[in-house]
Amino acid sequence: MKGGDMVHLTAAASVQFLQPIFVRVIRELPERHTYDGWVWIEGYELNAAGDAVARRELYVMRAGVRLQALPVKPIRPAKRRRVPVRVG
Repeated sequence: MKGGDMVHLTAAASVQFLQPIFVRVIRELPERHTYDGWVWIEGYELNAAGDAVARRELYVMRAGVRLQALPVKPIRPAKRRRVPVRVG
């Protein structure tokens, strides 16, 4: 994981995520010693709209972290200006 990644954390990552959350990773915290296969990450918890609602430090099992593609917001097509046409 690297800064900017969006991850989905479920119970597969840790029992604390029985209610799954989405997190935008700021960075891993390698200076913190952990058990093999576990990692500390710092990131922003995201709400359903993709907005950051809380900054958190999380202890997760690396194998349970699921990278997510960034959601693409639909782009509204540009409105065309209609020009009157003279017929006849």
